[in-house]
Amino acid sequence: MNQCAIINKGTMPKIKKRKYEAVLHYLIEKCGSKPNFGKTVLWKLLYFSDFDFYEFTQSHLTGEKYRNIKYGPAPENFDRVLKNLIKEKKVKKVPGEFGPYKQERFIALTEAEPGLSILSGEEIKMVDRVIERYGNLTASDIEKVSHKDIPVEATKKGECIDYDLAFYREAPFTIRSYENEN
Repeated sequence: MNQCAIINKGTMPKIKKRKYEAVLHYLIEKCGSKPNFGKTVLWKLLYFSDFDFYEFTQSHLTGEKYRNIKYGPAPENFDRVLKNLIKEKKVKKVPGEFGPYKQERFIALTEAEPGLSILSGEEIKMVDRVIERYGNLTASDIEKVSHKDIPVEATKKGECIDYDLAFYREAPFTIRSYENEN
């Protein structure tokens, strides 16, 4: 059992392995050629995809659990899911550099396509929206942005981020217009 499940008994989502793999593969396929796209940017795009989708639909996209660390939200199961995508030869980890910084980069392999059939049009649209909004930010910039999102801001360092905090977001993070829902 991972640490988030121990701390938040029963309140954390369950991993949706196939959807998680599809979203991760899709993010890598769409952004892997961008010079800014390393592990930090990937983590934050995954976080925003999950929390935006949850805020909008009140359901979990990947079921990933995030911990608030010094560098913002960090996915707990990322390495395990990524290893599976690498093992299945869908993505590849490659060394890279962005300016003076070393990067852990990922590329989608051309012979493999993201398993989009498992994702709904609404799920793909949400991930595309996140890519459009944050996909060109540097690791440093997206990290700073993620620190300002209410779910991260309201969570102590080292603790798991509660998805329900997404309902307390304000502009520019919220994706819903709560006034129009009453």
